[in-house]
Order: sequence, then structure tokens, then C-alpha cells
Amino acid sequence: METMQLKAVKTTVALSAILALSGCVIAVTESGGSRSETRSSWQAQQDLNRSTIHSAALGTSIEDIRGRLGEADFTEAFARDDGEYRVLFYRTHHMRSDGKTTRDETTPIAFRDGALVGFGEDFYRRLINP
Repeated sequence: METMQLKAVKTTVALSAILALSGCVIAVTESGGSRSETRSSWQAQQDLNRSTIHSAALGTSIEDIRGRLGEADFTEAFARDDGEYRVLFYRTHHMRSDGKTTRDETTPIAFRDGALVGFGEDFYRRLINP
């Protein structure tokens, strides 16, 4: 027969385990998968960047794009006779798992006097090498 002291120890251990495990939470997505099966936040941001850029109408203001996408990963600015240009670079395609966003992982978005005039590598090359 168990002694009172042994019962007290078992009860204490059981209560400690219950209390320790009560803080555990398993994240479940709407589709029923665990968090590890879902896309990470950088992938979701990259998808948002890509879809926002591709759906933006010419003439969209730089403030509107920044409001939707936040600060750019890289920025360039220069002036010409026809206006002031700003080029924002947002990450749109993952290349290396090194924890850093590099220029080749971004899409350039060009604005003249604050209005969208084009985006993409081909447009950017023509813009900087007229």
C-alpha cells in the first residue's frame, strides 16, 4: 500500500505536468495543417509584392505603392530633363536561402515625378540606358 508521502509526490508531479503542458499551443491553419506546413511570412510578402506590382496601373502614385507594400528593399533616384525618377525595388522572387535580400531577387518599379511609369528588369534597363 502506498504511503501518504508517495501519493503526495505523485500528485505533485501530475499537477506540475498538467500546469507545464497547459501553456502549449499547437497552431492550426484554416486548411487544417500545422504552421510548419504553411507559407512563411517572407513568402507571403513576396507574393503580395508580386501581385501588387503586376496589378498596379500606370500613373499610380509612389505613396499609394509604398502604402500597400511598405518600404522598398532598395531605392534609386535620379533626375533628367523630363523629370525626377525614383526606382523602388521590392523582393518578388527568392533565389538563395541566405537570410538576405539581394538586388537580383527584386523587381524594380519606376516613378517619374511621383507617378508609376513602368516596372520590371527590361523597363529598368531601358530607363537607365536610354
